[in-house]
Amino acid sequence: MIKVVVAGAAGRMGCRLVSLVRDSTALTLTGALEGKGHHALGEDAGETAGSGRVGVPITDNLSALMERGEVVIDFSAPEASLEHLRIVAQHRRAMVIGTTGFSHVQLDELKSLARQVPCVFSPNMSVGVNLLYKVIGEMARTLGDDYDIEVIEAHHRLKKDAPSGTALKIAEVLARAVNRDLNQVGVYARKGLIGERAKGEIGIQTIRAGDIVGDHTVLFGGMGERIEVTHRASSRDTFARGALRAARWVVRQPPGLYDMMDVLGLR
Repeated sequence: MIKVVVAGAAGRMGCRLVSLVRDSTALTLTGALEGKGHHALGEDAGETAGSGRVGVPITDNLSALMERGEVVIDFSAPEASLEHLRIVAQHRRAMVIGTTGFSHVQLDELKSLARQVPCVFSPNMSVGVNLLYKVIGEMARTLGDDYDIEVIEAHHRLKKDAPSGTALKIAEVLARAVNRDLNQVGVYARKGLIGERAKGEIGIQTIRAGDIVGDHTVLFGGMGERIEVTHRASSRDTFARGALRAARWVVRQPPGLYDMMDVLGLR
């Protein structure tokens, strides 16, 4: 059994991870983590998740959990995830990070730390979304410059970062496929008298409403036709199950930074 520590154990994703690890035949929960001062500290992680007692209290001390954990799964916040990765690197354990919203400076540190330990970092752990990355790249190369590209993403009203990490990853995949620099051609908002669409633009548009788990659509617009590819997540379990799959995979890997494309063998 692979020994798992869940960071952000009282959050929406953390609770699902705790419940699914509890039901796994390959993984066992050995630690649950939350931030200092969190109201759930000291509670049983399984009871907090609503899945029954597991005998693992929620703590704020990751270092103390490292002796009995092989891999940390983290869907928290950028600063917290980086601090957790620093501790994981010190103890030479493995890590799976599904956190989004990192700055460029934070990403640079993440990449540097991940050279020391096996680490899967992916803005979206869904198997379907990662297959989408591969498919849309091939589509963009085939359609070429004659088709305009738009990315539309929708998430729940509580999501803090925009566009989503998945939408940005999709846009990066598309830009790379058609030999464009996303920093130069990405358009994130339109308002007013903006004139004709510039050739080569890649639009990334954001919707925030209700309890939408996560919708992502890629639109290729040509003259006389358009092609739309959409992935809709109806439950956070799709991300949690992907993260558990990544955890089972990453503990067998040498140090380095990986993503779900590596986990799924889609390279």
